[in-house]
Amino acid sequence: MDALCGSGELGSKFWDSNLSVHTENPDLTPCFQNSLLAWVPCIYLWVALPCYLLYLRHHCRGYIILSHLSKLKMVLGVLLWCVSWADLFYSFHGLVHGRAPAPVFFVTPLVVGVTMLLATLLIQYERLQGVQSSGVLIIFWFLCVVCAIVPFRSKILLAKAEGEISDPFRFTTFYIHFALVLSALILACFREKPPFFSAKNVDPNPYPETSAGFLSRLFFWWFTKLLNPDPLRGCLPGFTSPQDGHLWLPASPGGEGPLVPKGRGQIPDGGAAAAGGMEEAGKADGTTQGFSSTWEKCLRRGRGAAGCPAQAPEALLPEGPAGHLRLQLPHQCLLQAYPGPALLHQSTAAQHPDQVYLQPHGPLLVGLPGGWADVPVLHDAVADLTTLLPLHLCDWGEVSYWDHGCHLQEGSGYHQLSQTCVHCGGNCQPHVSGCPALHGPCPLPQSAVVSTPADHPGDLLPLAGPSVLAGVAFMVLLIPLNGAVAVKMRAFQVKQMKLKDSRIKLMSEILNGIKVLKLYAWEPSFLKQVEGIRQGELQLLRTAAYLHTTTTFTWMCSPFLVTLITLWVYVYVDPNNVLDAEKAFVSVSLFNILRLPLNMLPQLISNLTQASVSLKRIQQFLSQEELDPQSVERKTISPGYAITIHSGTFTWAQDLPPTLHSLDIQVPKGALVAVVGPVGCGKSSLVSALLGEMEKLEGKVHMKGSVAYVPQQAWIQNCTLQENVLFGKALNPKRYQQTLEACALLADLEMLPGGDQTEIGEKGINLSGGQRQRVSLARAVYSDADIFLLDDPLSAVDSHVAKHIFDHVIGPEGVLAGKTRVLVTHGISFLPQTDFIIVLADGQVSEMGPYPALLQRNGSFANFLCNYAPDEDQGHLEDSWTALEGAEDKEALLIEDTLSNHTDLTDNDPVTYVVQKQFMRQLSALSSDGEGQGRPVPRRHLGPSEKVQVTEAKADGALTQEEKAAIGTVELSVFWDYAKAVGLCTTLAICLLYVGQSAAAIGANVWLSAWTNDAMADSRQNNTSLRLGVYAALGILQGFLVMLAAMAMAAGGIQAARVLHQALLHNKIRSPQSFFDTTPSGRILNCFSKDIYVVDEVLAPVILMLLNSFFNAISTLVVIMASTPLFTVVILPLAVLYTLVQRFYAATSRQLKRLESVSRSPIYSHFSETVTGASVIRAYNRSRDFEIISDTKVDANQRSCYPYIISNRWLSIGVEFVGNCVVLFAALFAVIGRSSLNPGLVGLSVSYSLQVTFALNWMIRMMSDLESNIVAVERVKEYSKTETEAPWVVEGSRPPEGWPPRGEVEFRNYSVRYRPGLDLVLRDLSLHVHGGEKVGIVGRTGAGKSSMTLCLFRILEAAKGEIRIDGLNVADIGLHDLRSQLTIIPQDPILFSGTLRMNLDPFGSYSEEDIWWALELSHLHTFVSSQPAGLDFQCSEGGENLSVGQRQLVCLARALLRKSRILVLDEATAAIDLETDNLIQATIRTQFDTCTVLTIAHRLNTIMDYTRVLVLDKGVVAEFDSPANLIAARGIFYGMARDAGLA
Repeated sequence: MDALCGSGELGSKFWDSNLSVHTENPDLTPCFQNSLLAWVPCIYLWVALPCYLLYLRHHCRGYIILSHLSKLKMVLGVLLWCVSWADLFYSFHGLVHGRAPAPVFFVTPLVVGVTMLLATLLIQYERLQGVQSSGVLIIFWFLCVVCAIVPFRSKILLAKAEGEISDPFRFTTFYIHFALVLSALILACFREKPPFFSAKNVDPNPYPETSAGFLSRLFFWWFTKLLNPDPLRGCLPGFTSPQDGHLWLPASPGGEGPLVPKGRGQIPDGGAAAAGGMEEAGKADGTTQGFSSTWEKCLRRGRGAAGCPAQAPEALLPEGPAGHLRLQLPHQCLLQAYPGPALLHQSTAAQHPDQVYLQPHGPLLVGLPGGWADVPVLHDAVADLTTLLPLHLCDWGEVSYWDHGCHLQEGSGYHQLSQTCVHCGGNCQPHVSGCPALHGPCPLPQSAVVSTPADHPGDLLPLAGPSVLAGVAFMVLLIPLNGAVAVKMRAFQVKQMKLKDSRIKLMSEILNGIKVLKLYAWEPSFLKQVEGIRQGELQLLRTAAYLHTTTTFTWMCSPFLVTLITLWVYVYVDPNNVLDAEKAFVSVSLFNILRLPLNMLPQLISNLTQASVSLKRIQQFLSQEELDPQSVERKTISPGYAITIHSGTFTWAQDLPPTLHSLDIQVPKGALVAVVGPVGCGKSSLVSALLGEMEKLEGKVHMKGSVAYVPQQAWIQNCTLQENVLFGKALNPKRYQQTLEACALLADLEMLPGGDQTEIGEKGINLSGGQRQRVSLARAVYSDADIFLLDDPLSAVDSHVAKHIFDHVIGPEGVLAGKTRVLVTHGISFLPQTDFIIVLADGQVSEMGPYPALLQRNGSFANFLCNYAPDEDQGHLEDSWTALEGAEDKEALLIEDTLSNHTDLTDNDPVTYVVQKQFMRQLSALSSDGEGQGRPVPRRHLGPSEKVQVTEAKADGALTQEEKAAIGTVELSVFWDYAKAVGLCTTLAICLLYVGQSAAAIGANVWLSAWTNDAMADSRQNNTSLRLGVYAALGILQGFLVMLAAMAMAAGGIQAARVLHQALLHNKIRSPQSFFDTTPSGRILNCFSKDIYVVDEVLAPVILMLLNSFFNAISTLVVIMASTPLFTVVILPLAVLYTLVQRFYAATSRQLKRLESVSRSPIYSHFSETVTGASVIRAYNRSRDFEIISDTKVDANQRSCYPYIISNRWLSIGVEFVGNCVVLFAALFAVIGRSSLNPGLVGLSVSYSLQVTFALNWMIRMMSDLESNIVAVERVKEYSKTETEAPWVVEGSRPPEGWPPRGEVEFRNYSVRYRPGLDLVLRDLSLHVHGGEKVGIVGRTGAGKSSMTLCLFRILEAAKGEIRIDGLNVADIGLHDLRSQLTIIPQDPILFSGTLRMNLDPFGSYSEEDIWWALELSHLHTFVSSQPAGLDFQCSEGGENLSVGQRQLVCLARALLRKSRILVLDEATAAIDLETDNLIQATIRTQFDTCTVLTIAHRLNTIMDYTRVLVLDKGVVAEFDSPANLIAARGIFYGMARDAGLA
């Protein structure tokens, strides 16, 4: 290089240490400036150019019009090229005139000129490729300016020193060059207009980062517009919903676009399993599907499988910028860690007068990179990566959960709704929480390297090698301890997550069956179960927290102990070793580099443990078998047939015996097929097999054409009634009108407050059972499918409605005539009108054929019909109906006829029982309609017109209100509530312990400072033992105080978690039914899962870190200002700036956290709803539509979640950048005051200044995190303070023992409404039921039948009047005292997961003999005794492993066990076959013969023998008399009986 620079007047050496280092006025040689310094920007551009051109070639966004900005950039580039060529020609001119300039004056202008020409051309090429802001060129111009600063200063100083300019031409051209590159840098910072022909962004609120300039993306300036413009208000205007225009969707890792994949294709083939393949697979279809599906695939197959990386999912990172940043991680950490101690080394060494070569510029030169090279751009890029990647993983995980959860086999244990919801909610969160901590301990290996000296003098750390090796050896010894702790914590984590799963699963079941719990007064039993699980969970959390405190103590003390051991070895290994300020504080500073990563290591261990456990659970979940989409062949079939099954054998799971076997069925096109058989014979399973919902063991199933499915238990969406009927189809007003009319929904629409625009609550909560079934049927009718699978759709509707539906929809004259219909039914009234009948028994087809042929065959079906219809030919049913309608004296004949045939019944039956004929019970068919507990009463009518006007906008029929986030700062009462939950004494003790820890830390460093000053006073240190002992004592005291504070916080945090969860649980269990009618269960479940998780595991560590950083910051400021008072000048403005940043940042991050929590509830609700109706969704082929809805809800959640992460990056960039200035100023003040400060104080001040940036920044972050996470406490308290129902027990007003003795029920002027603000559903009801009476309750839909029974149980409280039972006002006693003395068999049979014994007797108050007796009477004895587990038979969630009929029998067994004086039957036998129904009716009449029985008539013939019948009409008593008198009166009841064929 020296030869390149030449010699002579203009020549110089390439490097001169005397000029650059050992001088008070450092400079670089002219040769260095003209060569390497000038070439650096050129080298950068030429190296970056090939890759950049390749990138531009594949990422064309259209072209940008030639704007004034582009023209100006071009002009500057040409001028720079001209200036370089002018320099080159000037050199040739000198050569011609004999001056012979050095070769560098030819090479450098040539290189720079060509590079400037290249940059000019690149500007144009970028414009043609649509680049609005060029990062490559901004960096190039920045390097040009930075490299020109040194010559800029040197030329001025040289001219000033010589008094003249030695080379005026080059002097002038250089400053022109500098002005031009500076102008080019400024212009490059401006962004061009959007390019033409670019893809149009239809998002009204596009993601701003995609259009932001390079600097804006680098420093997160694009995020500033989201920051709170009014921090005093504490929120953005209208910033209360995730759908608001302030928020936007994040981009996917591979580029632009939404976070959730919008195109879900098949899993990519082998090559795409690697990271690069994932990215390519994702790019191929423009989505992130490649990454998502590969991740799911690899999780299912396990690590190390073919095509799957052996690493954990965090290793499955995409190539490109993300992977590049990951590789930079260690180098960035080293760059960030090193300059501070180097600065301290120079600062303390500068205090020694004998070291003259260390001039004052030393600390400044090192302080400059120490303050500015630590600009946290790389740090934040890495943090951004480690935060966003798990966020992407989590959302892809939720997508995988959705896909997999909706395609699980029903036999899988994971198919249970609560299990799937638990997995969706609980297993992704640890990845989001854990990965951001990954980059924290990254400096650890580099720190150890930096902290370890070599053996020659002049090293940064001038300590003897053995001394440091002692400290490093101690660090190595901690690694096995760390491993043991990690293993133990993982074991605790596995157990704790299992308990958490169980708790949330049980809570899901409780929320789904809350009405049943209230009716049976079973809340205490389930409350005890939840609290038992919670107690075990808290015990594990407590143990893990205490274990965590020991690791905190270890890692808190380890940097100090390393320093102590090193200093101890140093001062004792050689008596001549003197500990001065340079050695002591540089050592302390270097070992303090270890403090941050070591402090974060326990949290990292905890997070990685959680992530590891979650990963295994995810893999286990995704490994469950899905439904085989090929089990039903839909393309080919035998001509003339719509459905065929050949030798079909089906099961619900591989480990279960076949449910259906040896099936051979052929259904012709357009046929109406009935499927009949006893309870549990496999009728519903046959329908499921046709839908592909069961596992096919052998045989073939063919089904050609589109399918509509009506399940036995109607599935209703939480949307308007019209949307439920349309189910994604386009609105055809004519067909829609015909559908409503055929399904008998017109009368119901007149009563709904918003007509067909009324919002239907979750699970159809505000519709009656019959209304839900008719809506489900209307959905099928409107779909206009080819094949209709109808699973007992008539079991929940009135008998007259059933006849209407069969005639107008299902039957030969119905709207579905000509379609293929498979009808599962328990009734025989419509069988003659079917084309043929399939009779099932024990999972096999016992008979099959047309109705007449089956009768002639004299098989089991014919015998069954003869048993129930011995006197009349079933083929002439309509004739018998007509005859009965016209004859008043038929009743007497019927009595005589029935008496002659049924005298063999029990002797003590009432005589009127024989009024009915058994087959007539079947003719009246099916159940009377009962309302759901939340039915909205009419607020307005649509008018008398029978035509429904299709409304475009929603009317006032909304039921569920959208959840809104609170706004503004979190109230101090929330913090106070949490402090009280922790314990005020505990809170005070924690604060005092941290005060003591800070005092001990200051004392230790002041003591060390005094120790080092001894070296200045005397060349020897005689009191080494005392100094070392006190220093060690103070250090160990710090660790113990921190450990005590952590243990106190752990105990307080667990106590707060227990108190808050208990308050929430007890409030929710005691909430009135109306709360659950109007609040989606997903919201409540979100509170019990996500918010309780924050209270359990997040808040306490955040508070600890906040206290730690707060007291560190305070002690740091105290020490610095006491050591160097001049530092106050910097601290005060810095404090003002930090306060402003905190006000803006905290307000925004807090609100985003609130919105994230609010927007997560709809994900759970929709997921729960989708899993519940998965079979319906698949049958209608609407899975894709529901995927889109799910993705939209996840996107809405990310609108809040992703900006919250970016707000942390914005804070880090701003605060850490300014904080690094503190280090620079600390070095400056150390140099300025070197004459008055002793080395100990300088070391103390500068070592603390290195901590102030981290302390203040971490304090702001933790304050914001606390405020963001305390929102969980706010939500828990909000849900813990909702209105509750009346007390369970009123001690001063308990009913007497044995109450009620008679069972008299009296309503006195009773009125009730469902919720405040709604109309009355019962009006001035007055009636008296005598003890032992049997009263049937009938009425049209909406008459108030079910409402009346709910009032009896005080599910609804009186608006006026009272109910008396045996003279006692039920409003005066506790709810459990009332409900425990009443018995109900509800319309919807709800079972809970657990043993059959628990479902019958949750309190364990009955003997085993009593339970078997109840099972015998309820006709379940045979089934239960055939199970290996007997009474311990495990019922799945909701009793899904039992048929609907068997579930209803379990409910009957519950009633038999209680056998209270008052029994309420709410359509109790609607889903039971005829024979079993007959036996049950007999059981009820014999076992409850002395009880008062109130029956909502499921089949009118079952109440024809009752004492009296109550007819309700629009909430008032229309008729109340004996059945015979009511029929004779020819009123409402007569009309209903006539429709049922009983009058």
